[in-house]
Amino acid sequence: MKNIIRVGAVAAVSALALAACSSAPEETESSADSTMDAMPAETVDFKACMVSDAGGFDDKSFNQTGYEGLLAAEADLGIEINTAQSADGNEYGPNLDALVADGCDHIVSAGFLLGDATAAAAEANPDTHFSIIDFAYDPAIDNVKGLTFAAEQPSFLAGYVAASATQTGKVGTYGGMNIPSVTAFMDGYLAGVNYFNEETGGSVEVIGWDGSTGSFTESFDDIPAGKSLTQGMIDQGVDIILPVAGPVGEGSLQAASEAGDTWVIGVDSDFAAKYEEYADIILTSVLKKIDVAVEEAIAEDVDGAFSNENYLGTLENEGVGLADVADAVDASVVEELETIKAGIIDGSISVAVS
Repeated sequence: MKNIIRVGAVAAVSALALAACSSAPEETESSADSTMDAMPAETVDFKACMVSDAGGFDDKSFNQTGYEGLLAAEADLGIEINTAQSADGNEYGPNLDALVADGCDHIVSAGFLLGDATAAAAEANPDTHFSIIDFAYDPAIDNVKGLTFAAEQPSFLAGYVAASATQTGKVGTYGGMNIPSVTAFMDGYLAGVNYFNEETGGSVEVIGWDGSTGSFTESFDDIPAGKSLTQGMIDQGVDIILPVAGPVGEGSLQAASEAGDTWVIGVDSDFAAKYEEYADIILTSVLKKIDVAVEEAIAEDVDGAFSNENYLGTLENEGVGLADVADAVDASVVEELETIKAGIIDGSISVAVS
């Protein structure tokens, strides 16, 4: 199970010293300063920076995981870093402009929602390099690297696990917004459930997504909306749910915990590690190694090898994966995941919704 169970993250960060809603960039204290036994890298004349989306750097999701990659780059490469946290979408452009003005050599945009603002900033500042999480430009922009992830692949595995573990025959999912980086999870999840039904003669039903329409909170920070939507699904008989909405997923954890006999599947990062108080109701998590992708993109730039070629994290290159599954899942299912994973990698198993 080496390649299927938990994918290790780069240097977990115990505390994020960030302003709550700062639209202006602030210098970030070196992580090496707070680690007594850390050996600081040789200082390099290079500044890497990051802009969050409205979820903020403490979202226990892709913003935080990306920030952990920035901290790892600081520690491993000896660079200077800076951040700008966005309170809402109106701050994306100004925050990017502020980091350009601050002399950042490489700016990472955290998320699909920064796509337009990043393109505008990159085109206005051709001598600055950018990378953006969960977005790929077509045609490519010379000074922007997309950091994307085939989230449908590990989500397929999660769907298979959910279908095997449900006691009610109904599993659910919902998204923060109907955008590709969200629906990729939902598509893979649905396809994984369908594959289970085809292989076993089962009839597990997916609530919240049919491959084209479904349930969305229209927000990545409205935790009560996530709780309400989850409770509605529980009322319909759903006992396993995949919330694809960043920190809104905490609302699903709250509802599942209160309802009892309900599991949650995490996304982006390992929910069992991020939400330890809910670890006993987390079935597994669909992982994107955003931290590694961010650090590698910065490292390439530091080495003078920046490329605007899009990065795609897959099961094959271990850019995505599935966290440990709960003990409640039958051991035979865990073994089957290896075979399914191999089939996804070699193309004999399609993760597309049929």
